[in-house]
Amino acid sequence: MKQPGTRHKARRRAVDLLFEAEAKKVSPAQLVAERREYVRSDESVGSIHDYTDTVITGLAADQDQIDAVISSHLREWTLERLPAVDRAIMRLATWELFNSLDVDTIVVVDEAVELAKELSTDDSPAFVNGVLAKIAELAPQVRAAASAEPSSGPATGDSAAD
Repeated sequence: MKQPGTRHKARRRAVDLLFEAEAKKVSPAQLVAERREYVRSDESVGSIHDYTDTVITGLAADQDQIDAVISSHLREWTLERLPAVDRAIMRLATWELFNSLDVDTIVVVDEAVELAKELSTDDSPAFVNGVLAKIAELAPQVRAAASAEPSSGPATGDSAAD
């Protein structure tokens, strides 16, 4: 049986690390690697939960796309104008909506709203909920495309990504 709240704690740690990485202008994945190294000599640093690592690594690889999705769902705001903690929460939740196939979209949105209640302004929970509810509508198609991707992905070096 899963320990209650384990994923919530992992998500909160991910938000903390995303926030810290942005403030320090370093890669969140680099920050996780550094923390994992520190914990070997200083256990007070606290270990990084595997789910936190998964989310941070995935988000680091997809951040431009994630930011584009969030930006396209903001009305009268830009991603840069949002409080940094709200950016971190929405990045985490958007990545989860599209990639965490074992987590219901409703749970992802509820968790993000809870994190906004814990960590951000009084207006943030409703704002985060509104933006993520719109993004959640895309999740089934994105998840379906992602699960079909390995067999139908590009097999040649024709990609314009590099």
